[in-house]
Parts: sequence; structure tokens; C-alpha cells
Amino acid sequence: MTAKTISIVSYVTIIGWVIAYLQYKSSKRKSALASYHLVQGLGVFIFALIGFLPLILLIFGNIAANNDALTPAPLIGAFFEGKFNF
Repeated sequence: MTAKTISIVSYVTIIGWVIAYLQYKSSKRKSALASYHLVQGLGVFIFALIGFLPLILLIFGNIAANNDALTPAPLIGAFFEGKFNF
């Protein structure tokens, strides 16, 4: 998978996130884009456990990943920056 594909898949359900994470871990070249969106995607899924706008946040994250942008998810993205090491 390319870094952009990993970034996009990281927002497509928790199963998609796991697949994206495993692809990222097995890749030879670690991409900052993929790493960033893995952190953001995991943050959104963790936040979704308490039921706060998960679909909207996933859509915004997916749009940022599709545009190759390192933009945090609205409201919660900045909180999760630097929390996980991928």
C-alpha cells in the first residue's frame, strides 16, 4: 500500500485501521503522512467510544488524508498529536 492509501484506510472502521497499521509496520519506508493519519484515526476511534461525532470526524480525517494534508481532526485531533508513536 502507498502512504496515501494507508492514510485513507486508517479512517475506514477499526478493522481498516488495523489493516493500515499492519501495512505501515511491514513497509520498508515509514511515511510521516501515514503515521500522522494512523494517530489521528486511532484518536477518532478512541473518542468514538464515548459517542461524540465519530462519523463527522472520520469524514474530515479521510478528506485530509486524501489531500495528503497533515491536518488534525476537528475538536480532538490536536489532543492526540504526539500521543502515539507510529
